[in-house]
This record gives sequence, structure tokens and C-alpha cells, in this order.
Amino acid sequence: MRTLALPAVGDRLGRALFGISAIGVKELRGRMRGRRAFVFLTVYLVLLGGFGWMIELLQEETYRNSYAGQAAFASAAIGRGIFTALLLLQTLLVVVLAPASTASAISTEHEKQTFDMLATTPISSLAIVVGKLLSALVWVFILVLASIPMSALVFVFGGVAPDDVLRGYLVLIATAIGLGSMGLFFSALARRTQAATILNYIAVLAISLGSIFVFVFWDSVGARTSFRSDGTTVVTGRPPEALLYLNPYFAQADVLCGVENGFGSFCDQVSYITNRSRFGVPIQIDPVIKPAPGFGQGGFDDAGVAPLGGGANLRALAIEPQAFGMVRDSFWPLSVLAWLVLSLVFTALSVQLVSPTRRWRPRLPGFLRRGSPRSPA
Repeated sequence: MRTLALPAVGDRLGRALFGISAIGVKELRGRMRGRRAFVFLTVYLVLLGGFGWMIELLQEETYRNSYAGQAAFASAAIGRGIFTALLLLQTLLVVVLAPASTASAISTEHEKQTFDMLATTPISSLAIVVGKLLSALVWVFILVLASIPMSALVFVFGGVAPDDVLRGYLVLIATAIGLGSMGLFFSALARRTQAATILNYIAVLAISLGSIFVFVFWDSVGARTSFRSDGTTVVTGRPPEALLYLNPYFAQADVLCGVENGFGSFCDQVSYITNRSRFGVPIQIDPVIKPAPGFGQGGFDDAGVAPLGGGANLRALAIEPQAFGMVRDSFWPLSVLAWLVLSLVFTALSVQLVSPTRRWRPRLPGFLRRGSPRSPA
């Protein structure tokens, strides 16, 4: 029995991969057929290049007099400005295009009345969902990857390292996968392209703008600051930073904080969300107020206790030295992980909605089912 298990698993895996490739090739041929896709890609790159060129001119005018005689610093500042503008623009495009590319993946089959024919093929529901998701996201990935040479031009100016570009594109890809799987879920749920598109953009607005509003409102209303007897402050009731894990803007803000080297508006935003200092904070250890042992003049005893007025002593606070360097990558890896986990959840739900048989449904207890001998009359 064990010797037959491995071939069976391999056969199932082979059929699944064959189904995914068949659906993916079919969808890609439909998307890339003709001149429309190539014209759109060309226009996209031209507009992106024009936008970067305009940002460069604006940055040059801004830093023309600020860094007089310091061309290296001005060049690095211009490179950071161009990279920031291009990365945020591509993030906006991914947020708009990723759910739109999958909003019609399943609903179009229902509208054309070809879904029943597709369901009767030997291709599994998982292969149908994954194949349509990958074929739709490949088009988004082509747009993202085609912009890499243009983003790499910032290395000419300086101020941006290759690992910064890699971090930004990892966030873009994870966001595209998450939003694409969400769009596919609404496409399978609504079964109408118009309704799926509306639900998609309502969810996108809730994730992007709604999460910021809820975070700021929670922080304004629920946060409380209290003072300890040792002089330190404690903030309670702050909103959890996980509320913004699915917000692509703040994930990119964490990436751009590394480009700013800890000083800039993006670092301020990340510090505000995470409630952590960008350079680390000194840690106070063992603050204790205890009665005075009754010795005479000032100074510390062997236990590190200094006499205070009113018959009380304060133990000296041991402070750890501040770590050298900037604390970075504290938010965007969690955002990437959250998007990937959410994409798995949406994919599993889409498979359940697409599957014509063996679909999971919530079941009532036996005595509540209709027709059950234990159910009341």
C-alpha cells in the first residue's frame, strides 16, 4: 500500500499542474492576443518614464540652492526623491490593476454560460482557480517587472541601494497576489462582473483609507497616557499595528524609511504606527522606590540607593546603551506575510465557491435538521 501511495500523489500533482497550465495558457492567449497588450505596456512605460523625468526636474529645482557646492549630497537627495515617487506610483497602479484583472475571471464564465462546460472537464476546481489567478497576475507582474530598469536608473544618482529596490518590489508582488486573490474571490461570489468590481473597490477602499481612519480614530479616542512614580510614562489603549498590515502605503513607508536613513516623514509615520523608536530606546531596569535606610548625608550606598527628601530613596536606574544603527524592516515583512496568508484564505474560499460538488457548507446539528427523527414536530 505504501509503494502505491507515492505514484498516486505524483499522478494527482501532475494532473493539477497540467490543469493549471492549461487554464493559464488559455487565459494568457486571450489577454496577450493582438496589439492591445503591447500598446498598453508601451504607453505605461512612457508615462512612467515621463513621470520620473518630471520628478527629477522638480527635485533639481528644489535642491539647486540647498546643497550649493555639495553635488554628491544633492544627487543622492534627487535619487531618493525619484525612487520614492516611482515606488508610490507603482503601488497605486498595483492597488488599482490587481483586483480589476481578476474581478472578471470567474464571473465572465457565468455570464457567457461557459462555466458548466468548464466544470465538466477533468480539470479540478483548484486548478481552475489557481490557473485563472496566475494568468491574471502575470499581466500585472509584467507591468511591475518592466519598470525595474527604469527604477534602476536611480543608482546613477545614488542615495538608494539595490536592497531597497528589492524590498519595494517584494511588497509590490505580495500586494498584487493578495489583491488579485481577493478579486478572484469576489468574482466567484458575485457571479457578475459589475457586482464583483464594485465589491472589489469597496474592499480596497476599506483596506487603504478605512484602516487609516480607524487607526487614527482609535488612537485619538482610546489611547491613554499615565505617569509612573519613577518618572516614566506608559501609553495604554493604542490601536494594534496589525490593523494596518494590509495597507500597502505603510508597508512601502517602512521601505522608504530605510532610504531616508531614519530621518524623514516616512520614518515618523512608521514610528507612530509601531510605537517604536527608529533608533531604539533606552530601557529602564528595576525602578524601585523604597524607604530610606536612615544613613546621613547624600550619595549612593552599595545598593545604588540615593536618599531623597521625605524619607524615601530611589534606586538608580540602570539604562542599557542605545544600539548603533537604525531599526528598519520592522513593518513591511509582517505586511508581506499578512498578504500571503490572506491570499491562501481567499484562494481556498474561491475553490469552495467554484467547486460544483463536495462544497463545504455549514451543517446544523442533527436534531435541528429538517426531516430528522429527533427534530421537533
